[in-house]
Amino acid sequence: MSWRWVPDRRPASSRSKEDLSAIGRTFQTQGEAETWLGEFYPSLLRAGVRTVSLYEADRLVYGPMSLEPEV
Repeated sequence: MSWRWVPDRRPASSRSKEDLSAIGRTFQTQGEAETWLGEFYPSLLRAGVRTVSLYEADRLVYGPMSLEPEV
């Protein structure tokens, strides 16, 4: 199975495509997907993504999950 992150809202088209290029990536395990998000969520925030959901194939595993820091 493949795991992937899906932004719950499409970021504005004026945002950096470089920051968004990796959001379509797929992973072999849930752990790999979660590790990747832990490393790259700042780039997603810069690109305008505020929440993401994790899917295993077409099954929603969890989300939407905020990428913004809690206050």
